[in-house]
Amino acid sequence: MKRPKAPSPPPQSTPPMLRRDLSITKQLRPISKIARNILQSSPQPLPTSTNPIAWTPLNISKSELYLPLTFPTGQTFRWKQTGPLQYTGAIGPHLISLKQLEDDGVGYFLHFTEDEDKARLDLFDFLNMGISLNELWKGFKVCDERFAQLAGFLEGARVLKQEPLECLVQFICSSNNNIQRITKMVDFISRKGKFLGCVGGFDFFEFPKLDSLVSVSETELREAGFGYRAKYIVGTMAALQSKPGGGVEWLDSLRNLDLQGAIDGLSSLPGVGPKVAACIALFSLDQHHAIPVDTHVWQIATRYLVPELAGTRLTPKICSRVSDAFVSKYGRYAGWAQTLLFIAELPSQKAILPSSFWE
Repeated sequence: MKRPKAPSPPPQSTPPMLRRDLSITKQLRPISKIARNILQSSPQPLPTSTNPIAWTPLNISKSELYLPLTFPTGQTFRWKQTGPLQYTGAIGPHLISLKQLEDDGVGYFLHFTEDEDKARLDLFDFLNMGISLNELWKGFKVCDERFAQLAGFLEGARVLKQEPLECLVQFICSSNNNIQRITKMVDFISRKGKFLGCVGGFDFFEFPKLDSLVSVSETELREAGFGYRAKYIVGTMAALQSKPGGGVEWLDSLRNLDLQGAIDGLSSLPGVGPKVAACIALFSLDQHHAIPVDTHVWQIATRYLVPELAGTRLTPKICSRVSDAFVSKYGRYAGWAQTLLFIAELPSQKAILPSSFWE
């Protein structure tokens, strides 16, 4: 069912930065003007047992980025916790660690890269640092009292911007699956790429190119425990190869479409349904009001946004109504608001929130 275009946020709940121009591209501050302020001096030499990591600070506060609420919450399955409040992963051909520092800022370290300047810019892009989380949340707090209460406990939960091919494969693996098995599957596929290094006992790889993924057989994937997802991955890689300009270019081009166009394009691939398509759109294609509707998000919506839908079945029509309810409430960055509400429902976060939230 075609979803209507996302409405603009209500004027009274829209941060001043966003009211000036509701064009998504104009809401993003230019990378070239911010990177010099956020990404500071060059990284230090590789650490050893006698020369530990010397972190290069990002000019960013905990309220803009808190790593434990960003990495282990289901957006990506390729980053590993390699130390206390430290996470490591590959961004393209760069192997990078991030750490929450004692002053509540964030530091980074480049373990491996062939181009330090490019690595820092790619890190900036990956962290979606062209978007001010504080500015977005000001608007969300005005239009939603519950969001304002949760934000005080869960600040710094950002939405990442991953490479579309990498994000696509991860979320095909996530279908009807748990985090442990998803991570194992994604690790298996990652090993088809270039080895970048070992940190904290984990091996890290550049995500494989499409040509490498096309050569992986369904039999190989099934033997590795992918089950029925094996045929979807093989079928999707073949489908991407046949796309105009090549699969990677075609995926990138979905950023230029409206949300429904991007969802329709992704849904044409084997194994990609509306929920998986919405995850890919939100976490890699700049579709900031995409809402991945599953049972958990539907339950959040029926408790706080559309209580009249409680007790209904989660049909495509109901999914559309749930998604529209989030967009009507939070506007063009509704996916970022939904991400925080989803994180608040995770058992690890419920345990630290006051009981009054759940009464």
